[in-house]
Amino acid sequence: MDYDFKTKLAAERERVEDLFEYEGCKVGRGTYGHVYKAKRKDGKDEKEYALKQIEGTGISMSACREIALLRELKHPNVIALQKVFLSHSDRKVWLLFDYAEHDLWHIIKFHRASKANKKPMQLPRGMVKSLLYQILDGIHYLHANWVLHRDLKPANILVMGEGPERGRVKIADMGFARLFNSPLKPLADLDPVVVTFWYRAPELLLGARHYTKAIDKDWEDIRKMPEYPTLQKDFRRTTYTNSSLIKYMEKHKVKPDSKVFLLLQKLLTMDPNKRITSELALQDPYFLEDPLPTTDVFAGCQIPYPKREFLNEDEPEEKTEKVIQSSAQTNGTTGGAGATGGGGLQHSQDQGPPNKKPRLGPSGASSGTGVLQSEYQVSSANEWSLVGSLDISFPTF
Repeated sequence: MDYDFKTKLAAERERVEDLFEYEGCKVGRGTYGHVYKAKRKDGKDEKEYALKQIEGTGISMSACREIALLRELKHPNVIALQKVFLSHSDRKVWLLFDYAEHDLWHIIKFHRASKANKKPMQLPRGMVKSLLYQILDGIHYLHANWVLHRDLKPANILVMGEGPERGRVKIADMGFARLFNSPLKPLADLDPVVVTFWYRAPELLLGARHYTKAIDKDWEDIRKMPEYPTLQKDFRRTTYTNSSLIKYMEKHKVKPDSKVFLLLQKLLTMDPNKRITSELALQDPYFLEDPLPTTDVFAGCQIPYPKREFLNEDEPEEKTEKVIQSSAQTNGTTGGAGATGGGGLQHSQDQGPPNKKPRLGPSGASSGTGVLQSEYQVSSANEWSLVGSLDISFPTF
């Protein structure tokens, strides 16, 4: 390359360190690097951003896939990639996202901690339903565009904090996402199975030969739905005996004839060919009864979850656990939640059962509290709402 042209190109290239203030604002570690909370230096807006620094030098194929997908995906419930910065001097790659203050993993953990401290603070029914509907809507959009996420778990379900998109769910971390087509490719033609063990579909554990939408969303994401109202990890056992859905939900006072239980049965059907899809789940009667889901999962109430504290460069992320537990002891009177946004963060979720190895197959968003309707769904059933039949007390914030 011509030296003068190369010099001119380098001078014109925007540098992330010139545009954003992020030093000392590390908030976590993502699949492929570090995540920082950032603000513009020029003060053009007060918006908060998440800067994700890709690990290592240069750009890996996984990072290329994530960037390529995120540049094309545009949906209110999928994290938006704002810009990509390439640093010529140190060969670093930076991804700029909107900043999400909370994630589902920390929200659930906050409520578990409050229960352990004998100051239980249940999730409101409307919040549970709003979370579920928005997750379904985002996954339906991905699948309709032939994208498999392949690593759906609570830590990758972000929730926006105070701001224009307050309470909006964002599906994040596309590092393992892949495009799929028909006929379906064998699992051996893709990467090894990466789905977190506790959220794997049964067909993966039983040696499925093809990767389908049913594996990615219709089981993997809704597999954690029982965690929302009960705040317990569903079916987590050292063995798989006595893991009946009926026994589990009855233990937590969820009636077997309730609409939420019936939806769970459809979503957790063992046969992937009979399992309900995200598109049909969006039209389920569960979402047509009060309380109706809203665009703001917090429904206009004060956000009780603690904001993420900044980490030192070499500081482990376990520091956040102490913040969550401390806030839960006081029933969380400050705004914000304990997770960061922008590309998804890794958290210490268990990858498998004790002393067992997983069996693998062959090697336009609006804010406020308005009633939601699917941004993608083509259906006459546009209204939605959460489980009004849960026999659990849900005090408001």
